[in-house]
Amino acid sequence: MATRSDTAASPVEGGAAPGRPPKGPLPADKERRRRAKLSRRWQRDVRWSPYAFVSPFFLLFLAFGLFPLIYTGWASLHQVELTAPTDMNWVGLRNYTRIFDDDFFWNAAQNTLTIGIISTVPQLLMAMGIAHILNYKLRASTFYRVAMLAPYATSIAAASLVFVLLFGRDYGMINWALDFVGIDPVDWQGDKWPSQFAVSTIIIWRWTGYNALIYLAAMQAIPQDLYESAALDGASRWQQFLHVTLPSLRPTILFTVVVSTIGASQVFGEPLLFDANKGASGGAEHQFQTLGLYLYEQGWVNQHLGRASAIAWTMFLILIVIGIINHVISRRLRASS
Repeated sequence: MATRSDTAASPVEGGAAPGRPPKGPLPADKERRRRAKLSRRWQRDVRWSPYAFVSPFFLLFLAFGLFPLIYTGWASLHQVELTAPTDMNWVGLRNYTRIFDDDFFWNAAQNTLTIGIISTVPQLLMAMGIAHILNYKLRASTFYRVAMLAPYATSIAAASLVFVLLFGRDYGMINWALDFVGIDPVDWQGDKWPSQFAVSTIIIWRWTGYNALIYLAAMQAIPQDLYESAALDGASRWQQFLHVTLPSLRPTILFTVVVSTIGASQVFGEPLLFDANKGASGGAEHQFQTLGLYLYEQGWVNQHLGRASAIAWTMFLILIVIGIINHVISRRLRASS
């Protein structure tokens, strides 16, 4: 009797196929292509993602930094009024020669220099002393550090209005205290040097704590081994401060001096709000008008946009000179150390 295997027909050439091969690539080829596609996508992501992340900064810089800089440079070479900013008449360097021949410009430059010196020197000295005190272990040290930063976070308008009340001629607390000790009242807003001292006081109050925290961060980075070695050699705390702390803080001190100098050259809000008439003249006799106020007066009060642009570029060139001086001094300090 024939078995089932005996009766099964054997496949012959040209007969029916046992099954169709699967369509498309094999699983191994499909996985390899998928991985290659992901690899190319990953490479593009690694290459272009950093540019996408930093692009918002460059877009904002182009819109609000580079374009105004180029436009003011172009406008400074033209006679143009704020009421008709598209009507430009080429005058070359006439706007620059006019501001250099203007006595009010040199008065504003002198006021900016004196206010900068009066505000920067005491500010940095006080910041150094406060940072040196906070560098020791104190109770509630975090509270004191936050308190040092509070004036910096305060609005310029609010701080200036408070100081206007303090330095009032007839009702101010400062004159009340002077009268209490037998000193005649001072016209803090009408006289030149008292008004500049009052404006500088506002700047000192706002920025001392900020610089103190910068100095404190630099002090905490100084190795304690240096202080221990100086103490073993018999150095007092004052000698440690002179011979260990100050030399280690030279780069930080230079940084704060440069930043404070740049900030002093751009002082605007404090003298504007300190003026009793709330104008841009910096007092009745321009006694505390800074370069920032002079620029504002020419551009937005007198509506001379071309002249204001020339003043802005002059201030920009002054800042470039300050930056070059900072670079030269920094290189010499690094070479000496």
